[in-house]
Amino acid sequence: MEGRNTQKSGLIHKMIVALLTVAALISGLGFFRGYMESHISQKDYEKLARMVDLEETAAETRKSRETIQTATGGAAAKEPYRSPIDFEKLSEINPDVVGWIRIPDTNIDYPIVQSHDNDAYLHMSFEGEESSAGSIFLDFESQKNLRGYNTIIYGHNMKNGFMFRDINLYKDETFFKEHQYFEIYTPRETIHLKAVSCYYIENTPEVRRTRFRSREAFEEFVQKMLEPCEYGEIPEGTITGLYTLVTCSYEVDDGRTILFAVETDENTWKTE
Repeated sequence: MEGRNTQKSGLIHKMIVALLTVAALISGLGFFRGYMESHISQKDYEKLARMVDLEETAAETRKSRETIQTATGGAAAKEPYRSPIDFEKLSEINPDVVGWIRIPDTNIDYPIVQSHDNDAYLHMSFEGEESSAGSIFLDFESQKNLRGYNTIIYGHNMKNGFMFRDINLYKDETFFKEHQYFEIYTPRETIHLKAVSCYYIENTPEVRRTRFRSREAFEEFVQKMLEPCEYGEIPEGTITGLYTLVTCSYEVDDGRTILFAVETDENTWKTE
């Protein structure tokens, strides 16, 4: 009887080990699949960026114009805005595109899309494919032209460092101070931005406010949003709009890292 019990116990042990092994394999395969999926998705975004980047062409146009201007001694003629991003080509791929965000010295260099809700692009790439990385997307209640009181942009915090992962770098004061300036491009204009605050919080709907009963109410909201960052910079003067970049954060349950930015003068952006 004792031998049978020992044999039965050994069989159960082997079954448990086998089940745990299978579970580990499934988990590992799931992780590998997710990693490969996000890696492929990132490669697609990098290819897309190269395809629609008109910066080199724009630089050549500016150089040619400056050469003619110098040679003729004429005044600079006001040229129509030419985006460094080929939005016509982007719109052919996805008509939901509303802008492009680029932050120097980070992996953030992506198109921004907007849908009728905030679920559509959580797990869908810019090309419309299922993807764990999703897309960088504008809150459905923010203005499409990115000119509302609170322009809210979301992106996943991918472990491989892509999408909005690098937003978390701004929680380091040194990085924050050295990388405050970045840009958002639209078909109509370039919006020059300056980071003014960054911190993590538990997920709260208050950050998503886009409507305010008055400018005074909006200014109170801005003050409240920016204050928690001990090294942040609350701008002086009137703030016409707040740019709120949101990604997941793991310091607390259901946490979010929020990077706040405001529009700044282009000359200031270039010289600081």
